[in-house]
Amino acid sequence: MHSLRTRFTVLTICVVMLAVAGISLTSILFIRSNEHNKSDQLLLLLCETGEKNLNNYFDGVQKSVTKMANYAESNLHELNDKTLKSHIKYVREYFDEVASKTSGVLTYYYRIDPNVSKKVKGFWYTNLDGEGFVNHKVTDIALYDTEDTSKLVWFTVPKREGKPIWIPPYITDNLNKRVISYNVPIYCKGRFVGVLGIEIDYTTMAEQVNSIHLYSNGYAFLNDSEGNLFYHPRIDIKKYPDVEIPKNIISNNTYFKYTYKGVEKEAAWLPLTNGMRINVAVPIEESEGSWARLFANISIISLIILLLACIFTMFYTRHIAKPLKQLTEAAENVDKGNYDYKLTYFKDDEVGKLTRTFKHLVDDFKKHIGDLNYKVFTDALTNIKNKAAFTAACNEIQEQIDNKSVEQPFAIGIFDCNNLKYINDVFGHEKGDIYLRKASSAICNVFVHSPVFRIGGDEFAVILRNFDYERRESLLKQFEATTTEINVSTKNKWETVDIAVGIADFDETSDQYVADVVRRADKIMYENKQKLKAGRRKID
Repeated sequence: MHSLRTRFTVLTICVVMLAVAGISLTSILFIRSNEHNKSDQLLLLLCETGEKNLNNYFDGVQKSVTKMANYAESNLHELNDKTLKSHIKYVREYFDEVASKTSGVLTYYYRIDPNVSKKVKGFWYTNLDGEGFVNHKVTDIALYDTEDTSKLVWFTVPKREGKPIWIPPYITDNLNKRVISYNVPIYCKGRFVGVLGIEIDYTTMAEQVNSIHLYSNGYAFLNDSEGNLFYHPRIDIKKYPDVEIPKNIISNNTYFKYTYKGVEKEAAWLPLTNGMRINVAVPIEESEGSWARLFANISIISLIILLLACIFTMFYTRHIAKPLKQLTEAAENVDKGNYDYKLTYFKDDEVGKLTRTFKHLVDDFKKHIGDLNYKVFTDALTNIKNKAAFTAACNEIQEQIDNKSVEQPFAIGIFDCNNLKYINDVFGHEKGDIYLRKASSAICNVFVHSPVFRIGGDEFAVILRNFDYERRESLLKQFEATTTEINVSTKNKWETVDIAVGIADFDETSDQYVADVVRRADKIMYENKQKLKAGRRKID
């Protein structure tokens, strides 16, 4: 017993034995009163599992439709019949590929509003036998009042709402199938064109719901926010309302109780992203009847824990120095300027406190460094990157050019704010600052995937790569539309946005320096500035 390791081992074993014995005794004394909490946790856990699986599925459907809607709107520029016919062809080909990769899709469609075209109606594809999608005769929308949302809900509701929406369960046209659908209204230059969407059969969701079991007779079911059942593993929804439906299954509380066919049940529910609710229910008799089995399991586990504690404690002491070794190595890394260190021991003892204190000190140091970098490279007025940051970014690109390692094409945009001096002189520098912040916001909101810099008093720059580079032409149009919209919506001269812009692409065959691209962009901007001056009304 003279060895520190021996004394520590014996002490640890005794403490573990006492702790396990105390925990086991406490658990046995309180297990009956806590059984209800355990049942609630199991219900909520299963409910969360079902919610996650179903929401993942719904999100997959939603992403597929959103992807198609974005493609459709980006492909649509004119609304004449010839253009629409070609547009429908491209969308149909792409939609077939997307829908085929989306699980559980019963139908997909893209329907054109008769007010837009009498000849081009769109398409409707169905997969009723699981063998693949086939073209189906479309419903004649012209026979319906598209302002009446009680008919053709998959079309009329998205048109009225003007935004993507999940439609509650309904019987789909001509197929007599109970479905839910996600639909997105399509617009061209602000005009409603039609609706693009996917309908899914409840059988795919039924597989997810049927996989949830609790005890012998616990199960899950789906209903809407008003209590109407959408799917129930033990009730034929097709016979609704001719069958007995559970009462009191709508509650504002996560946990609730109800009685069905004389059996008292407890349940938990969670909302789904498509507006429905998933419920997990179990007979109370079963949820409160497992405490005896749990008591036996705890007793067995306690004995196993005691045995394992005695065995592994003898080997534990040899690792007691491990956290100190980690802390020493971390200090050496920090001393060398390397903040990538590994610390895993944060227990509430002297070594753990020392480790936490060290980590807090290093984190504070890293934060101060980050704050310093932020102040050096951030424009105080607009809170975007400044000229120093732009210079650093250009230097990095120039290094890639010198090393012939430019892997991705890029372009540089130069923006110049017109009339800043006039606003400063007439309305004051405070209004001029508002004007600059407004301009910065407009640029950032359009070129959202690219870094934006303020490189002068009234000049901004942007470096376009990847997605923004590919869409640079359409982004210019979007920027013009955005500034126009801002200017129409305000009467204050200092809140208008009058910006000249020029974008130039990097040409690896002729450009040796990033400055070459900047100069071309600046030249294009100047030409745009002259054009704007020629057609712009003077500020009062």
